[in-house]
Amino acid sequence: MSKFRLSLSWFVFQLLLFQVPSGILAIRKDVGFLQLQNGVNIGTCRNTVQGRYLLSDDTGHVCSALSVDPQSRCCPRKGERFSCRGCNVLSQCCNSYEYCVSCCLNPARTQNEEIIKVKIAKPLTAGMYTSVFDYCAGRCRHNSESVVHENAYLSDFHHCFSLPSNASGASYTQLEARLVGINVVIGKEGESCDSVCKSKGQSCVLNKLLVLNQCDIMQKYMSCKGTCLASTGADQPAEVVDDAPKHLNPGACLYTRTQSMLSCDGSHRHTRRLCPCA
Repeated sequence: MSKFRLSLSWFVFQLLLFQVPSGILAIRKDVGFLQLQNGVNIGTCRNTVQGRYLLSDDTGHVCSALSVDPQSRCCPRKGERFSCRGCNVLSQCCNSYEYCVSCCLNPARTQNEEIIKVKIAKPLTAGMYTSVFDYCAGRCRHNSESVVHENAYLSDFHHCFSLPSNASGASYTQLEARLVGINVVIGKEGESCDSVCKSKGQSCVLNKLLVLNQCDIMQKYMSCKGTCLASTGADQPAEVVDDAPKHLNPGACLYTRTQSMLSCDGSHRHTRRLCPCA
């Protein structure tokens, strides 16, 4: 009797052994090992992962966290790509991390040959970004340029993918090339760039303020007395007049880290603006 039971058990085991594998193989095919080609995942995405409600993947799509494909980790391909919703395209700053990454990934805005020259952090030992996605995902996070006293934002647009002004990867020659056709004019004390350019029969070119908002450029046109300081204000880039109160650093040049504040109509009674006119 015991031999009969043993034989029956063995028969059942063999039966299950031949029936189960098809189900296992089907599961593995769907959610198991990723298909590789030359060591690269096919049909998979890197994404920003930590978003509570939204995610941006490395193709430039933004979607709700719940709609991400669990296998490929990609957003659905329908909808807008390289979206700059909630972004100030001039300053390259956004009020949403995920849309900042999406906007940054547009090849027309961020090119690989520029970002590979940028350090991830300030120390000399810091590494470089190895891909556009790494740059966008890292740069769009909160950084020291977007906060005041470590716990307050300079602006609602505190997710910025613009190249840092002190390590932009763009040479002085490249910056100068972006000013071709622009009449760079130093305004009078307390004068806005709108007023400065109008007096020359021209108009202020808003998107060129981003180019002038660099210490190297300001020091070419202004004395700056050897000092170039980060500041916050709609009147920048500018130079503080010599007779300004001492606490305002008379003679110093000022550039703004809050690039969303760059404005043609801003002015301050103790500064002279550097203006792009055309």
